[in-house]
Amino acid sequence: MSGLVFLKTENLDLMREFYINRIGMELWCDQGQCIILRHGNFLLGFCEGTIEPVSPCITFFYSKKTDVDKMHDVLQDISTSDPVENVKFNIYHFWAKDPENRTLEFQHFNDPSLIV
Repeated sequence: MSGLVFLKTENLDLMREFYINRIGMELWCDQGQCIILRHGNFLLGFCEGTIEPVSPCITFFYSKKTDVDKMHDVLQDISTSDPVENVKFNIYHFWAKDPENRTLEFQHFNDPSLIV
């Protein structure tokens, strides 16, 4: 089974530029009013429309802590926290915001069985 998450955006071009150039996703499918981006096996779609008041957390996970640190270096200007160990969830992560104020999380699972 495969799937993807679609979110509405008020600025499709800005989301395309941000998620491709800042986050490192690639354009998987361009449908005109909607785009689908890919990061590994994660598909994320944006469609033109009014942003809904409930906003999800978009989480990107990495196989190494150093990759989380690298993303924090790249995204310091939008980061809302420094990378930290989260003992409760056994992860290493930090938070940021995208241009439309969605919550982004960049994390590493400390449990070796979850590393992909």
